[in-house]
Amino acid sequence: MTTATAHASTRSPSLAARMIVPSANYNLRYAEQLVATIPADIFAKMPLKELNSPAFYIGHLSIYCDRICTLLGRGDVVRPMPYAREPYEGSARCVEQPGLYADKDLLVSTFLTRQRQAIEVFSCADDRAFAAEHPAEGRFKEMFPTVGSVTAFLLTDHTSIHLGQISAWRRVVGLGPVG
Repeated sequence: MTTATAHASTRSPSLAARMIVPSANYNLRYAEQLVATIPADIFAKMPLKELNSPAFYIGHLSIYCDRICTLLGRGDVVRPMPYAREPYEGSARCVEQPGLYADKDLLVSTFLTRQRQAIEVFSCADDRAFAAEHPAEGRFKEMFPTVGSVTAFLLTDHTSIHLGQISAWRRVVGLGPVG
């Protein structure tokens, strides 16, 4: 049993968790479907100049799973990434460069494991954690002033945006929609 699971067994989920976690779990299932039938040898391909690859998006989302846990005061569950973070950061440009991105299986397993962990941590967070001031500066803090607002965004909307982009990528490369 993880520490987050131990915390979950001592109290019922907050209202925020009961509202947000179903969407996060839906996104997780959708992500699994989207990537399942993408051949590993094209996972990092960019069929169009500005159409980022699934490798970029899945690696990118993995980083934000860690941020969710840290923002909610559970940095103790975050482990080092099994690959370099820099190519997946929000400020990074996606490029088609052999060897730049980790292989599909490692990217996908890392994302799924970390996303499940982020969902678990979010499920166990209390109102005090959600109400805390978002420690960022600038526009991102203006848009999401509390830890609850930013973690809810990262867990659902941010993930959905990038999964939609992977769905579009699938269609461009001829794999079609899923489910």
